[in-house]
Amino acid sequence: MFLKPSMSYRVFAWFNHAFLILIALLCLAPMVHVLAISLSTSSAATAGLVKLWPIDFTLGSYKFILESKQFMSSFLISIERVVLGVSLSMLLSVTLAYPLSKEQKDFRFRTFYAWIFVFTILFNGGLIPWYMTIKMTGLIDTIWALVLPGAVQVFNAILLLNFFRGLPKELEESCFIDGGSHWTTLWRIYLPISLPALATIMLFSFVGQWNAWFDGLMLMNKPSNYPLSTYLQTIIIQPDMSKISVLQAKNLSEISDRTTKAAQIIVGSLPILIIYPFLQKYFVKGLVIGSVKE
Repeated sequence: MFLKPSMSYRVFAWFNHAFLILIALLCLAPMVHVLAISLSTSSAATAGLVKLWPIDFTLGSYKFILESKQFMSSFLISIERVVLGVSLSMLLSVTLAYPLSKEQKDFRFRTFYAWIFVFTILFNGGLIPWYMTIKMTGLIDTIWALVLPGAVQVFNAILLLNFFRGLPKELEESCFIDGGSHWTTLWRIYLPISLPALATIMLFSFVGQWNAWFDGLMLMNKPSNYPLSTYLQTIIIQPDMSKISVLQAKNLSEISDRTTKAAQIIVGSLPILIIYPFLQKYFVKGLVIGSVKE
C-alpha cells in the first residue's frame, strides 16, 4: 500500500523545483545575453541596449565571421587538436589507470609510480623550462605542440583508476580462468562497463582541449596556426576603410568588434553544446550494477 505524500512534502518539492529552475535560468542568462548581442546591430550593442533579446535583428556578424578565412582556419585547427588530443589522452589514461588500479601484490611498484604521477599535479617545472623543452624538440608552430605536452592528464587517469578499483574482482578472475590476458581483461571486460567514467574524462579532456588558448599564444609564432580559443583572445576588428566597397561599408555599419566577438563565442561553443547531451546520460547511469551476483 502506497502512502500519499504529505502536504509539507509537496510544498518542499515545489520549492525545490522552483529553486533549481531559477539557478538554471541564472546560469543560462549570460549565454542568452551573448547570443542577443551577436544578433543585434552595432549601435544597439555599443549603446548597451541589448539585454536578453536582440535589438534590430541582423545576421551580419555571423556572415562576417563565416567569410573570415582566419576564423575558419582556427576552427579547423581546434577540431584537429581535439581529435588528436582527446584520442591520445584517452589511450594514455586507460593504459596508465589499469596497472595502477591493481593491488600491491599484483603490481609491486604500484604505489611508487602512483606518487610519481601525483607529484606532477602538485609541482611543475615552470613556464620557461616547459617552453624550452617544446622548442628543443622542434614542435613549435606544429599541431603536436598543442597535443603532446598535455597528453598525459594525470587527474583524469586518477579518476579512471579509482573507478577500476571499484569494479568487481570476479570479472577479472573469470577472464583469467578462461585464458584471457591483462589486455583482454582491459579491452573486453573493463572498458565496456566503464562507459560512465570514460565519458566523464572524455568530456573533461574535450572541454580542456577546446578552451585552451594560452599554449597556442606561446607556441605558435604565426597567427595562421592559432587554434580558435587563441584567435578569439587576440582578434580585433580594424578594417582598412580605404579599401572596402560600398556593400562592405554597409555591412560594417551593422557589426562591431563586440557583436562579432559575441558571434564567434556562440559559434565556438557549438561543438561543446552538441556533444554534451550525448555524454550526459553516462553521468547518471551506472552499467556495473547487477553485472555480478554474489
